[in-house]
Amino acid sequence: MSQGLEQTWRWYGPDDPVTLKDIRQAGATGIVTALHHIPIGEVWTPEEIAIRRSTIEAAGLQWSVVESLAIHEEIKTAGPKRDHLLENYRISMRNLASAGIQRICYNFMPALDWTRTHLNAPFGDGSTALSFDLVTFAVFDMLILQRPGAEDDYPESVRQEAAAKMVTMTESELLELEQTCIAGLPGANQGFGMAEFRSAIAKYEGMDAERYREHVRYFLNAIMPTAIEWDVKMAVHPDDPPFDILGLPRIVSSREDIQAYFDLYDHPNNGLTLCTGSLGSNPQNNCVSIADHFLDRIHFVHLRNVTNYDEKSFIEDNHLEGEVDMFEIMRVLLRSKTASLPYRPDHGHRMLFELGRTVNPGYSAIGRLRGLAELRGLELGIARSMS
Repeated sequence: MSQGLEQTWRWYGPDDPVTLKDIRQAGATGIVTALHHIPIGEVWTPEEIAIRRSTIEAAGLQWSVVESLAIHEEIKTAGPKRDHLLENYRISMRNLASAGIQRICYNFMPALDWTRTHLNAPFGDGSTALSFDLVTFAVFDMLILQRPGAEDDYPESVRQEAAAKMVTMTESELLELEQTCIAGLPGANQGFGMAEFRSAIAKYEGMDAERYREHVRYFLNAIMPTAIEWDVKMAVHPDDPPFDILGLPRIVSSREDIQAYFDLYDHPNNGLTLCTGSLGSNPQNNCVSIADHFLDRIHFVHLRNVTNYDEKSFIEDNHLEGEVDMFEIMRVLLRSKTASLPYRPDHGHRMLFELGRTVNPGYSAIGRLRGLAELRGLELGIARSMS
């Protein structure tokens, strides 16, 4: 394998159905994890970091990336506790760096970290995948959530299809859709009820992208001096999906957005998590061009593929199939001058004996095992041909 890339795997901690032993057998050498049991905004202490690190190292692996040191909503909305929470964030950064963990993936998406309408969408080979369908989401947004002004965000054809679709859905299907759309991240110790969710998105009412970028600027001005002092690579994750939903501001959805993000604090440590699945979910994004243009600012990589079946609807495909040219992405990444640039197979289909079993959505063992094996083979083949 290339000396320049590191194969990693996301692990949600001791309660993850996929164990560290499983991960080592899958061929990964690095672990991507977070202290999910610590509430967002509280300090990650040296003791808690040491416990997690020693658990990982005892399994013959290393803690390569933090995903995520999550940003509290008070920081995103410029609430009254913002400065206190930013100080806690800086302390956690220093504690991680002191333990030798100097790569942090995070996102600045408002309210939700990612959104899907189906967690077990049927795929052609009999497996299931995550997917996002605009008409189904409109059912949630307009008719279940009943967000004020939601109708104005959809064309007439989508509004009509959503109204017709809701009539055909059972109570259990509507409840499942609601729970899917407001779910928290796998492994996190929080989620939303409908009242809490309405309250969370209401805090962004009237906030456009430019105003939201000022909140990001405040965040970066607060934390980047610490990142530079401790040589912590901060890697912002793109919006998922990379287009407007729920009237919320989106600021990391395109090549232009990424450049604007870097312009807010222009330093190499202010970098990107290249997520080919998130960016690829918008047909207007050219993931290969984005990877090539920002290669020196890419600190972490999520490799995932999608098939878009209209402008704002998609299903997560097999890693080497779909809209994203994974061959060219890998060729770009192998030119990176970063020592041990970590990548992981992002999401995977639920397949074989995991069908019907409890797994974190998108984070099955076998689907990601297949993805990592394919990506490792692609990496080796390209690296050999380049040498």
